[in-house]
Amino acid sequence: MKVLVTGNAGFIGFHVARALLKRGDSVVGFDSVNDYYDPALKEARLAALETLAAESAGRYHFVRDSLANVEAVDACFAAHRFDRVIHLAAQAGVRYSMEAPLAYVESNVTAFCVLLEACRRQQVAHFTYASTSSVYGANTHMPYQENQGVDHPLQLYAATKRASELMAHSYSHLYRIPTTGLRFFTVYGPWGRPDMALFKFTRNIQAGLPIQVYNHGHHSRDFTYIDDIVEGVIRASDQIATVDPDWHSDAPAPASSDAPYRVFNIGNQAPTSLGDYITAIEEALGKPAIRELLPRQPGDAADTFADSSALARAVGYTPSTPVKEGVQAFVDWYLDFYGGSPAEPSPSPSDSQAHSASAASRG
Repeated sequence: MKVLVTGNAGFIGFHVARALLKRGDSVVGFDSVNDYYDPALKEARLAALETLAAESAGRYHFVRDSLANVEAVDACFAAHRFDRVIHLAAQAGVRYSMEAPLAYVESNVTAFCVLLEACRRQQVAHFTYASTSSVYGANTHMPYQENQGVDHPLQLYAATKRASELMAHSYSHLYRIPTTGLRFFTVYGPWGRPDMALFKFTRNIQAGLPIQVYNHGHHSRDFTYIDDIVEGVIRASDQIATVDPDWHSDAPAPASSDAPYRVFNIGNQAPTSLGDYITAIEEALGKPAIRELLPRQPGDAADTFADSSALARAVGYTPSTPVKEGVQAFVDWYLDFYGGSPAEPSPSPSDSQAHSASAASRG
């Protein structure tokens, strides 16, 4: 197949594009390579994709532009006819959405609509996109299930991702475009994002510096390893969304429809406390952490826990990577990539100037 993967310079998009190339698909990547975090890491991912494409049966083409640029997106769709679109580009980051809200509107709302329009005109067979566990917001009932309400977001990042889900449904209803949304739960692994906890903790522990532990470490996350995520994304993309024959307008199920629309959780289904996560990093590095205990940050959920059984029933999704194993894989990659030396701290989001529609969502 020919697949458009947006955000392919980002964490998740890179891994999805790589997996598709390895199985022989043709991939068109689309990413503006902004500086929300270290562009050098994004460029290294792109170089790895170029190398893989040269060595594998898959063909690869890359577009460096913003998805909010209508002309660039239209030109991309005019040059290629896509069998699938996997949309993983977005402005990522929960806390930064409180500093630069308009960046999230441009990247997560405007760009999403631009891409939906392109899919409508080309009648793309299936549009799969990244949502987030953050849409559950003020919900505290665990595990999170797709039939729960998601109308109380705790920050703008979550609100924009929820808006994406709603826009997808409108296009599925009006134009019968099959759409599948995937709510990611704290993705981690090799080639991960420098603004996320695993990268920050590994860097500081390796350097002998303190790590900032919010909520005094008293929260848990459904940490989900990247290989498990990639398997679920590709399985979901391969299986085209259909109408739910059991859906009724008098009792509308929120995650399906009488349109070809569906939303799934995609998590590890095994939440880990932050303290145990840090311990796994310490063991992988062979060094103790210096923990700076801090209050809970605004917009942060206390805990996350995915019920991914619907995705398992639909496409056979079976996450299988224990946290210790996944953390060890990340640390091994980190030490190899940075030559065993602590990485230079990435620019903080507040120092960044370009925040357009191409940083991988949750990636």
